[in-house]
Amino acid sequence: MTHPQNRPWHGVLVATALPLRDDLSIDYDRYAEHCSWLVANGCDGVVPNGSLGEYQVLTPEERARVVETAVAAIGGERVMPGVAAYGSAEAGRWAEQAGEAGCGSVMLLPPNAYRADERAVLAHYAEVARAGLPVVAYNNPIDTKVDLVPELLARLHGEGHIHGVKEFSGDVRRAYRIAELAPELDLLAGADDVLLELAVAGAKGWVAGYPNALPRASVELYRAAVTGDLATALPLYRQLHPLLRWDSKVEFVQAIKLSMDIVGRYGGPVRPPRVPLPPEQEAAVRAATEKAVAAGLA
Repeated sequence: MTHPQNRPWHGVLVATALPLRDDLSIDYDRYAEHCSWLVANGCDGVVPNGSLGEYQVLTPEERARVVETAVAAIGGERVMPGVAAYGSAEAGRWAEQAGEAGCGSVMLLPPNAYRADERAVLAHYAEVARAGLPVVAYNNPIDTKVDLVPELLARLHGEGHIHGVKEFSGDVRRAYRIAELAPELDLLAGADDVLLELAVAGAKGWVAGYPNALPRASVELYRAAVTGDLATALPLYRQLHPLLRWDSKVEFVQAIKLSMDIVGRYGGPVRPPRVPLPPEQEAAVRAATEKAVAAGLA
């Protein structure tokens, strides 16, 4: 898909899982191949160093190299790295690093070291926006305890700090309020299991997890949903939903990596403090993935 000028966050952007070897070191060659494979299978770009990419447990050197690897593999415009950090200055430095690497935009959580108020949120986004790259906010009140409600998003957009928002609250009603308050703010679906609802409500993109394992079926679902082809989208959504809902669970990294292994990609292990799935969850993911494979969705 051709991106609208200066809006490279449109379309299906995959929050990439990070391939780790058995010794938990990063396999950068495999990561580069994965980014290229996703684009070859119809995805519009990648989001390295998100939660699915386990950025919280990477060293600064690893985190920078992950971004550089993605850019080298598919070109900078297609790469929107997460730049979250406990401090605004550090997040700003990651945004600068993304710019130096050639990225077209960055994704930023609100302050998440404590329950920040509106003044702190505004100052945080203003600081990172100074790096010069377009910022897509990431609203995940479940994990951060800071909720970017539509009124606050509209203010952040009105002051020029953000251009889009990855919406992970799960409240699809917010799409309509955001459109009323900030019609030029691009809404991106942030949770796989509300993709159809947010696409119908006008989402311009999807920061997605399950395309790591099922890119072609996921892209087909997204394209059908945003064009209003519900005859195609709804049956496909029903087929995929037993997997998509894992993206909203605590164990989403392990689940998506396991699905990747099952379909013949490489998911691999996770770094502590994450641990492998317990047997009952592994069985559920395995059964849902194998059913998707049997249906020709892999």
